Amino acid sequence: MTLNILWLKSGPLHPIDTGGKIRTYQMLRELNRLHPVTYAALWPEGLDQSTRPLASEYSTAQHWIDWRETPKGTAAFYAELAGNLFSGLPYAIAKYQSAGMASLVRQLDQSGRFDLIISDFLLPSVHLFADGYRPATKSLLFQHNVESLIWKRTFETAGSALKRAYFRMQWQRMEAFERASCARYDGVVGVSDEDCDLMRKEFGLTNVLGSVPTGVDVDYFKPAATAKKPNSIMFLGSMDWQPNVDGAGWFAEEIWPLIKQEIPGVTLSIVGRKPVAKIQELGARDASIRVTGTVPDVRPHLAESELMIVPLRVGGGTRIKIYEAMAAGVPVVSTRIGAEGLAVTDGEDIALADEPAAFAGRVVELLKNHEMRRRMGERARDLVCRNFSWPSVVKVFDGYCQALCGAREGVLP
Repeated sequence: MTLNILWLKSGPLHPIDTGGKIRTYQMLRELNRLHPVTYAALWPEGLDQSTRPLASEYSTAQHWIDWRETPKGTAAFYAELAGNLFSGLPYAIAKYQSAGMASLVRQLDQSGRFDLIISDFLLPSVHLFADGYRPATKSLLFQHNVESLIWKRTFETAGSALKRAYFRMQWQRMEAFERASCARYDGVVGVSDEDCDLMRKEFGLTNVLGSVPTGVDVDYFKPAATAKKPNSIMFLGSMDWQPNVDGAGWFAEEIWPLIKQEIPGVTLSIVGRKPVAKIQELGARDASIRVTGTVPDVRPHLAESELMIVPLRVGGGTRIKIYEAMAAGVPVVSTRIGAEGLAVTDGEDIALADEPAAFAGRVVELLKNHEMRRRMGERARDLVCRNFSWPSVVKVFDGYCQALCGAREGVLP
């Protein structure tokens, strides 16, 4: 059955420079071939409006509401943080509140044009259910992460007492908002069975339909014919996202010195958009670390690297970048949190370690053994090619949409 879908998002997808944007972009391109998709989102102030037509790559029609984000580090930003102390909402949700967006969503819902409203990530819930509104259209929440889990882990790894107190408050507010919002949807879909089980257990949800696997474009990401740079490692990700910032800092402080003791000429490239000052300082004080900032294409960096690391201590959902590296035939060393929710096997298609010495040991072992790297890279690519192309992922997601709208009542993938 063809469905008319209203897709709610916090912003446009271009530039496609985060894991969440990549997942949404690839899924929407496939989904929009099956159903007409209307995309409604905030438009950040200062973003080039000439890129708006690019949304036609992944949607049939679009609606935009102008929105201004208060720049971090400014007096207004700190005033917002202070004001949020008296709010019931976590700051990561409250800063996106928009009366214009809430009004638009309500108008579109009441038009009677749509069979299904999909909230991409938790954030659009603040607009869909604003002021206690109950949508007339069936609604589905696509949970890329269990957001409160990220904040809980951020609290647990925070250093100072002040940071722990702040992150505890944000975690508790996010948990309350997430529990209440998830329960309002007709259905919830996660990106891993672990996330789905967590939402059922922690939030008491009975509307969790199931999970969709993480996908990868196996034609775009593939092994390169060029030679590798000897003893080269890369860390890929948005370097303004707190879990990546924490992971890079932890790796540089606790793990990197152990690796350099064993392999003096080893180098690390931190590749990803908007590196915060803490990340830039890593490259400034250590000549063996290079911070690239935003790059137009991550494939050349994967092509030259012998390993990719994912040293995350905080996070939720699943990491697309792991499957991208695997599709490129690049072996991955990750913490278990970093690889959480992915169908990978330690020692076969990935190397997993959680403690600094063990993580360093897995990196050193692979860097010193070309044949081990080759076998792991080949098994990793074979895994993603067989199971995790985007068309197969969207087929599962579409099954949930169809079932929720009654096309196949009682039948879920």
